[in-house]
Amino acid sequence: MSELPKGWVETTIGVAVLNVNNLREPISLKKRSEIQGQYPYYGATGQIDSLNDFTHEGDHILVGEDGANLLSKSKPLAFIAKGKYWVNNHAHSLRSLANMPSLYICLYIDSLDLTPWVTGSAQPKLTRGNLDKIPLPLAPLAEQKRIVEKLDQVLAQVDTIKARLDGIPAILKRFRQSVLAAAVSGKLSEGWRKKTHLSLSSWSFEAAEKACTKVQSGSTPRNNPFDQGGTIPFLKVYNIVEQEISFDYKPQFVTKDVHSGALGRSIALPNDVLMNIVGPPLGKVAILTDQFPEWNINQAITLFRTDENTLSHKFLYYVLREGELVRKVMPDTKGSVGQVNISLSQCRNAIIPVPSLKEQTEIVRLVDQYFAFADTIEQQVQKAQQRVDKLTQSILAKAFRGELVPQDPTDEPADELLKRIAAARAESDALAKAAKKVGKKTAK
Repeated sequence: MSELPKGWVETTIGVAVLNVNNLREPISLKKRSEIQGQYPYYGATGQIDSLNDFTHEGDHILVGEDGANLLSKSKPLAFIAKGKYWVNNHAHSLRSLANMPSLYICLYIDSLDLTPWVTGSAQPKLTRGNLDKIPLPLAPLAEQKRIVEKLDQVLAQVDTIKARLDGIPAILKRFRQSVLAAAVSGKLSEGWRKKTHLSLSSWSFEAAEKACTKVQSGSTPRNNPFDQGGTIPFLKVYNIVEQEISFDYKPQFVTKDVHSGALGRSIALPNDVLMNIVGPPLGKVAILTDQFPEWNINQAITLFRTDENTLSHKFLYYVLREGELVRKVMPDTKGSVGQVNISLSQCRNAIIPVPSLKEQTEIVRLVDQYFAFADTIEQQVQKAQQRVDKLTQSILAKAFRGELVPQDPTDEPADELLKRIAAARAESDALAKAAKKVGKKTAK
């Protein structure tokens, strides 16, 4: 630990706070279901239930004892519980002494990288012994209160910024959807039509089987002939990710013989537009690239192939991605529990808007432009979110180096606070021993 400001002392979590893990009580899921009630039930990262009884009363600092969060810090490492509540054996239970603000300890723990004190890789664990050993820069009590007050203000502002940033992706999703809706309705290219002296009446609306040269769902071969020297990619629903083809999960290939034989009807080509017809979710869409000269698809996917002289595959991709086809057939979808599907006939009968090829090109250009704009904003938001996350840790680190609020030479030094903590600990131990003796006598 770096040199501390005057009046501070270096101590440990085990010395500065009282561990009351003895109050914790594990309880089975079955038992919990029998005693539902009004008191919060806490585990390693927060409240997970409400029970009709409690193990703790008053303010306590709860610190996760096990779980991936000890290293990932996707949630706070420590949090404060107030009132009456039940704590299970997956959270260490700490109590501040000598009027120390619990938030000082809580935020300090949350500022740490716990890697040096965590054991286990498959199941990370912070033992009681290692928790006690964690160094703690202890500020004078008066300064602790100033630090906590300042952190309350500053971190609230950071949280507000973070909440606003976190809300932007949903706004961008709605924006993209509104662009698609405008594209397939003709509103997006309204200005272009005025300049070219055309009207919406120039659009035709045709069934997909007429607008396309092929609308066909795939099939699955028997005897599981995958990955036996195959070179033709065989796509399933999980290969359509974020409106693109992805091989990140379970890529499968079939041989040329199976591809052109048993799966002949399922052959797909570059620029074919794919849509999943079994869900949920329904209507994921992607365009096949020229990464492979030929592809194959299973029965949960339908391909739409266009004649580029009349219907642009990219325009059709945006039409299908807009989702009107799925919305229209949703009330009629049938399937087993939890599953819905669209039939091949519904795909073939779906009505596709077909403007002139020049207008399709203009619409695709505009959608690409707006989507690129949204993508740029999304990237900027992600960078800003990363900076905000680092900002929180930077503020906390600054606070516990004594750099967030000014020192006051008239503050009582922290070593005097440590003496009072030791006295309070001794008093707590004496009370616990006395209560234990009373319990034994009562039992007799």
